[in-house]
Amino acid sequence: MNNDPSTQNQALAVLLLDHYAGRIARARRTYLMGLSGLQGSGKSTLARVIRTQAQSRGIPTEVLSLDDFYYSRSDRELMAREIHPLLRTRGVPGTHEIELLMSVLAGLPRASDKLPVPYPRFDKGRDTRLPPSRWPKVTRPPKLIILEGWALGIRPQSAAALNAPVNELERKEDPDGAWRRWVNKQLRGYQPLWRKLDALIVLQAPHWDVVRRWRSEQEQLLIARHAPLAMDGEAMERFLAHFERLSRHALATLPNLADSWVEYDTERHVTGLNHN
Repeated sequence: MNNDPSTQNQALAVLLLDHYAGRIARARRTYLMGLSGLQGSGKSTLARVIRTQAQSRGIPTEVLSLDDFYYSRSDRELMAREIHPLLRTRGVPGTHEIELLMSVLAGLPRASDKLPVPYPRFDKGRDTRLPPSRWPKVTRPPKLIILEGWALGIRPQSAAALNAPVNELERKEDPDGAWRRWVNKQLRGYQPLWRKLDALIVLQAPHWDVVRRWRSEQEQLLIARHAPLAMDGEAMERFLAHFERLSRHALATLPNLADSWVEYDTERHVTGLNHN
């Protein structure tokens, strides 16, 4: 596959739509496609390209991002005080408003001018949600919904897997494992959402260290745009440490759970497309 990112995404979108077009057409209800990838894997960009390609084929399509359903900064401050200080940082299961996402998914098939369906937007530069007055509104029912997010499809870890800390953050700030056990418990509440997916497509990075680099490259773009809360190298490492446990778990388990998985090398070049 061509290594130019734009050309590569166009080609990948065509291949995926060719594979799933028949299933989307035969579906009696809106088809829900999950696009799962760790930080910096390019899932948001690919989701937009798939939407453009699908609409060019006459398939009305909407893209939702799990990231847009993060709780606001004030809500997470409350969680940090009442449950655990590490919940101040967005990202792990339990920091998304899953009930709101399920409500949006339920409403989209009936969207109309008279009954528009709004959905939230999260401003990562300011680390909080935009006010509802600035939320987009869907006014026609989609045939395809693409839900993209870093945690899609991940299943809870075993109790034994939670015992040993995976990094310095867990060793120092979660020494008794209370935070990681709480997060793991919240992940169980995401499983009904995962079961709604008609297909799960996983963008598979080669290993965790590459994911750290990819995500840091994204943060450099925020710094260049002078985003208010853009993170320097040290802050970025701390931020990513919150994700490391479940990211390693995802890398080890998601390809076997996926309907399709895309293999990438360290420079985000596609090296394989597989269907289970």
